[in-house]
Amino acid sequence: MNHPSSSVVSTPLPTSEGQGGGSSALFRRYTQYLRLERGFSDNTLDAYLKDLQKLLDYYAAEGIDFRSVTLEQLQTFVATLMDVGISPRSVSRILSGVHAFYRFLVLEKELEADPTELLDSPSRGHHLPDVLSVQEIDLLISSIDMTKAEGQRDRAILETLYSCGLRVSELCHLKMSDLFLPEGFIRVHGKGKKERLVPISPKAIQELELWFTDREGVHIRPGCEDDVFLSFRRGTPLSRITVFHIVKELCKTAGIRATVSPHTFRHSFATHLLEGGANLRAIQEMLGHEDIGTTEIYLNIDRHHLREEILQHHPRNMKVC
Repeated sequence: MNHPSSSVVSTPLPTSEGQGGGSSALFRRYTQYLRLERGFSDNTLDAYLKDLQKLLDYYAAEGIDFRSVTLEQLQTFVATLMDVGISPRSVSRILSGVHAFYRFLVLEKELEADPTELLDSPSRGHHLPDVLSVQEIDLLISSIDMTKAEGQRDRAILETLYSCGLRVSELCHLKMSDLFLPEGFIRVHGKGKKERLVPISPKAIQELELWFTDREGVHIRPGCEDDVFLSFRRGTPLSRITVFHIVKELCKTAGIRATVSPHTFRHSFATHLLEGGANLRAIQEMLGHEDIGTTEIYLNIDRHHLREEILQHHPRNMKVC
């Protein structure tokens, strides 16, 4: 009889630190449940544990207890996976492991209800979230309460997301030294620490410059002086979860019921450019998409041409007053 593969041991599961007491024993029981009751092979077991680890790492980063997670937080986790470029098929596989884990917790009487019961997987070939119309984006931005201290900051966030097609992580890591506003470009630090120059619309520049006036009133924590988007309370860069929360709350205020996340603005950016007649390869370059088969083509795209694509085809450049 074969002993369980050592590859399973190589998958780190959390201790009780940050996840409540008794977690280590609970995860050992879960491993035994998958192996003995579900009859998983070593490879399948290893895959399930590694996928679960992705969720637990997310919980640790966001300060979420897995026992008290909400459906909304799980939906944000799914949107985060999509935002970093994980395919719908891979997201569905990860969520299979998430569903299995929470079904186990209910069986073990650790939870009364399964928070993943209404959690949907993305359809194969369908990339979440949906596209917003220009009118819906305008509605979201106009719903921002400008009497609040963070009002102008939030306007600048949405305009930058939409005008530049940024990933939420790219927005949160944006530096003052990355802005070349007189030239109409920003420098973006993408996946794999790769940099790219992205054109920015006059409307987004206008909102950023208004935010910089308010930013002067923020008590910035030492070491964060170069970060563009800051928390008024902490004086530190905004986290991804905070940006997700900002978007979600604005959707409630605006009465938009579609599944919307910061990634929605990136997807809308690309879709609106394509519908407006922009060159597909230019859009791919501006989004920072990697494709080995077309890398040489991307290297030959002129920066001036990229800016012209934005100026000619992005809705924001057609409406600036």
